[in-house]
Amino acid sequence: MNIPPVQLVRQTAPTVTVADVPGATRRAWLESDFAARVKPGMRIAVGCGSRGIKNYAVIARATVEALKELGAKPFVVAAMGSHGGATPEGQRRLLAHYGVDEKHLGVPVVTDMDAVQLGTNSWGEPVWWDKNALAADGVVTVSRVKPHTDFRGRFESGIVKMLVIGLGKRHGADQHHSWGTRGLRDMMLESVKVILAKAPVLGGLAIVENAQEETAHLEVVDRDAILEREPALLDEARRLMGRIPFPALDLLIVGECGKNYSGAGMDPNVVGRMLIEASPEAETNVPRVTRMACLDVSPESEGNGTGIGIADLTTTRALAAIDPVPFRMNNLTARFLWRSKLPIAFETDRECIQSAVDTCWNPIEDRVQMCIVPNTLEVAELWVSPALAAVAAENADLEVVGSPMTVPFDAAGNLIQEKLFPHSVRGQRSKAGH
Repeated sequence: MNIPPVQLVRQTAPTVTVADVPGATRRAWLESDFAARVKPGMRIAVGCGSRGIKNYAVIARATVEALKELGAKPFVVAAMGSHGGATPEGQRRLLAHYGVDEKHLGVPVVTDMDAVQLGTNSWGEPVWWDKNALAADGVVTVSRVKPHTDFRGRFESGIVKMLVIGLGKRHGADQHHSWGTRGLRDMMLESVKVILAKAPVLGGLAIVENAQEETAHLEVVDRDAILEREPALLDEARRLMGRIPFPALDLLIVGECGKNYSGAGMDPNVVGRMLIEASPEAETNVPRVTRMACLDVSPESEGNGTGIGIADLTTTRALAAIDPVPFRMNNLTARFLWRSKLPIAFETDRECIQSAVDTCWNPIEDRVQMCIVPNTLEVAELWVSPALAAVAAENADLEVVGSPMTVPFDAAGNLIQEKLFPHSVRGQRSKAGH
């Protein structure tokens, strides 16, 4: 069976976007209840993470400038658990990838891995926290609030998780992940209660993104309002998040996985697969994907190919891009080992996609529902087979663009992703010559 032709589909549903991101960030800090907590000369640690968040460097810089305007002396601390191979150098490199460094922010960036025990939570487990943050006069976080890739709860990814897992360093991340999904869904709340009681937390900036992964909302949440306000922000993030707009797919082709796109490498909320041991897939997962291929690992991941096991098929190029040190470290810390199993690999993208077509359980060529996305963060534009284009044409929130074309491969048999997605992270990387 041949690889079906593809046609461009754009998601066109109206979205909310923050027009002036640095200005909105500044106003959020200066006009919040938090501002009254800042006294001149205070050393304030700004917790920053390692995700591919739109405008993150701009938001981090505006945060630093707002704190200076309030008379504080800010510095950045890495708040990313065990990412970057759980080493100071690895975490510094990850932050620098996103423009979070001394050069761009004009303040020190501290990536020490030292953590101290703050106390014990109600589960009888130790609560760990960044030594440098604890020594500051105050601590704030800059984090995106969004549905988590591993569990459902009142607190998923956001301020609470950064306080507990991110600033808990490797110890805190390991402690909570050792309990599987329970440690994240249930114990995380008990740990943050200890942190809020014993650490100099002042508040956090919540970033909410829309389906086009643009900044949709910025809000500073005071320390006393975090536990009440964050669940509402999570609901808003869930409503706005980008999705693949089809209930079922015969095959999904993901251009590249990466930690810059999702903590899971490929966001299970987008691809419809959680793939967590002892946790059966929910019948409500959308889309329902029969066969999935991932063609590459992003260079921004620094060799951490976490999540590649969510796919069924991949390429030898993707496997060669995996550095076993951060890959093992991240997956052993997360404890979700099914996602780290290596798929069947092929020498070329053409072979990989052809095998996905041949094994997608739909042997009627013109009925194959195939979708190609660059990654699981950038899904505003998709390339789909004619069978899916017909479905898209019936959806008022989708625009079918142009005419079907043959899937473009180069002379080596690899997908020309930059042609399909020129505005994607990979497309921009190619234009920059990287």
